[in-house]
Amino acid sequence: MESFSRGDVIKVPFARADRATRQWRPALVISDARLHDVHGLAWVLMITSAENRGWPDDVAVRDLASAGLPVPSVIRTAKIATIDSAAAGKIGVVSAAVLGQVMKRVGRILGGAG
Repeated sequence: MESFSRGDVIKVPFARADRATRQWRPALVISDARLHDVHGLAWVLMITSAENRGWPDDVAVRDLASAGLPVPSVIRTAKIATIDSAAAGKIGVVSAAVLGQVMKRVGRILGGAG
């Protein structure tokens, strides 16, 4: 099973109610490796096309090539999920600056010192 680090961009299977197949969607890992090592899980944030209506606290992905993303995208810090790490695959990584913005906004949402 592949291990993920905070800041990795991964592809996650997304089940569609209207189809028997799954679509792959990008997500940003915000948990550390310990959650994966102990439980086989990862906390992730949704990544969506920048063409979609923006939400407060979205963070733009600046380097699409490094992130493995084909179109301008944003990290939606308000949409967090817990996934089974075995169901995902790494496609890229965000910069330290983008990850810092994301973690600050997530901390603020959680009421922490972000």
